[in-house]
Amino acid sequence: MDVRFVTKTAAQALLVVLLSAPRLAAASVPTAKPEDVGFSSERLARIHEVIQRHIDGHDLAGAVTLVARKSRVAHLEAQGVLDLESKKPMPKDGLFWIASMSKPITGVAILMLMEEGKLRLTDPVSRFIPEFRGLKVAVVEERAGRGGAAAPDERQFYTVPAAREITIRDLLTHTSGLVSGGPVSRMEAEKIARKPGESLADYIPRLGAVPLDFQPGTRWSYSPSAGFDTLGRIVEIVSGQSFDQFLQKRIFEPLGMKEIFFHPAEDRLPRIATTYHRDKNTLEKVDMQNRLTNTTYFSGAGGLMTDAEDYLQFGEMLVNRGEWNGKRLLSPKTVELMASVHAPDTLPGRPKGRSFGLSVQVVNDPIAANYRVSEGSFGWDGAFGTHFWVDPKEKVVGILMIQTNNPDRELDRDFENAVMQAIVE
Repeated sequence: MDVRFVTKTAAQALLVVLLSAPRLAAASVPTAKPEDVGFSSERLARIHEVIQRHIDGHDLAGAVTLVARKSRVAHLEAQGVLDLESKKPMPKDGLFWIASMSKPITGVAILMLMEEGKLRLTDPVSRFIPEFRGLKVAVVEERAGRGGAAAPDERQFYTVPAAREITIRDLLTHTSGLVSGGPVSRMEAEKIARKPGESLADYIPRLGAVPLDFQPGTRWSYSPSAGFDTLGRIVEIVSGQSFDQFLQKRIFEPLGMKEIFFHPAEDRLPRIATTYHRDKNTLEKVDMQNRLTNTTYFSGAGGLMTDAEDYLQFGEMLVNRGEWNGKRLLSPKTVELMASVHAPDTLPGRPKGRSFGLSVQVVNDPIAANYRVSEGSFGWDGAFGTHFWVDPKEKVVGILMIQTNNPDRELDRDFENAVMQAIVE
């Protein structure tokens, strides 16, 4: 049929059919019966029970859970609702703001450039961003208020020179002290806060004026945004591409990731899970409009949105030691380096059994950590409940997609337990 003679009504009808059709998988991860990859179907069904228990307890509105073993999907399920108000059922291709699950993707980008000889883990950040040369470290002084207690508004500080420059490794391992939760860095970072319409190139150099929270390398303290946004800027400088373009061309397209982005196109909006803040037994909607409409600032720390199947392509690349979908992003030795212990669990700030690698947490002692995963498993989480881990020993990738803050991470542990107890061979 010649499309020139399709009527407007017929064209609209065709569009409706196309939009309502099931979305094809982003890349070819075959499915398998659980028993074919060493799971018990009966035991794997406990994932559903775990999620439903948390939905019934008003911990979350809905979830998508995905488990792959030996590069085949054994479990993919959507439960609950996409939005509490509309009660629209959660689809398997629901889109989630993955927040800090963006960080391992940024880590892979840095490691790709390292493999190309364009940077070293030991490089000082100032090699790429001169404003980071000569950083200071904040030392807090507290004046005693009435009754002898320190009043927050009377907190004073002075600075001392950093013993050494912060490095790319420091940023990847959260040992830099760059806006890592300290009161002084938070206060000083607010003074140079990012403005609407600014890019990484506009904002990141200003971070060089913010005092570090501690001497580099002396402790572990999470840098929610600054550290990995700085890494994103380094990717831009070294590659000559904007950060979003580098990720698209060098990671997403080779892996077949077609449903991952920094800001959604209009046709994706109906699939976005509503974000909630959990307060006791109630879920309060969180306004995410700024995040949905930002088109200039590509955060390496937490800017990406995707669905479970798409993120699986990234997880499969890691569990397959750097290669997936016929494309090799990293060498096996570099994935091994990424998942090695760089910030040990003996470093102040790290809990027992949970060390840190290059952009990922590494479970070096599951018993001490009270985790139901194999030794050497690695992964990371997102602020509103997303979670993934890669278990190289069992060849498992587990992905949990929710959109509710999960401060105690109990659901993560329950999900991991439901997966691991289902492995029978």
